[in-house]
Amino acid sequence: TSEQIEHLHRRFKQLSRDQLTIRKENFDSIPDLEFNPIRGKIVHAFFDKRNLRQESEGLADEINFEDFLTIMSYFRPIEMNMDEEQLDRFRKEKLKFLFHMYDSDHDGKITLQEYRNVVEELLSGNPHLEKESARSIADGAMMEAASICVGQMGPDQVYEGITFEDFLKMWQGIDIETKMHVRFLTMETIAHCY
Repeated sequence: TSEQIEHLHRRFKQLSRDQLTIRKENFDSIPDLEFNPIRGKIVHAFFDKRNLRQESEGLADEINFEDFLTIMSYFRPIEMNMDEEQLDRFRKEKLKFLFHMYDSDHDGKITLQEYRNVVEELLSGNPHLEKESARSIADGAMMEAASICVGQMGPDQVYEGITFEDFLKMWQGIDIETKMHVRFLTMETIAHCY
C-alpha cells in the first residue's frame, strides 16, 4: 500500500542517513541484525543481483530505494484476494529469495559445503555444540534432501546439490507465506523473518 511504501521510505532514509543509496555498512545500524547468526547472509541477500531481478549475477555495491522496495517485496504478506496461480508465484518468489541465500556461489545448486556453512553459522552461538556436530547435522539434512529429491541412489551415485526444483519439493507443505513477512509497527518498519 502507499502507507507501507511511505514507512519503507522513512526506514530507507534512516538506514542511508538521508543518502540516495544504501551500502552494506549501513546495515550495521540495525540492532536486531547484530546478534543474528546469519546476519552476513541476510545483508548479502539485499545486494544479490538475482534478488534485485537483474539479468546479471554478483553483488551490487549499493542499492537505491527502488531496489530496496524490490527486496522488501519478498517479505510482503499474503493478500486475501490472491487466486491459486498468484499464490503459487508468490510462494516461489519467497523461496527463490531463500534459495539465493544458501547458494552463495551462484551456480544454481546448494552444495553440501554451502549447506554446512549455513548450519555452522546458525549454530555458532551455541557454545555446547562442536563444529563436527554441526557438520553431522548438515550432512544428515543433505542425505534427507537427496532421498526426497532423487529417491534411492546407487552406491556410486553422488548427490551434487539441491537445485531450485529440489528446494521447492523440500518446502512443499511448509507455510512459508506467513513465516517470511514484514510487520508494520507504529512509525517504524521492522522486518521479521522466522
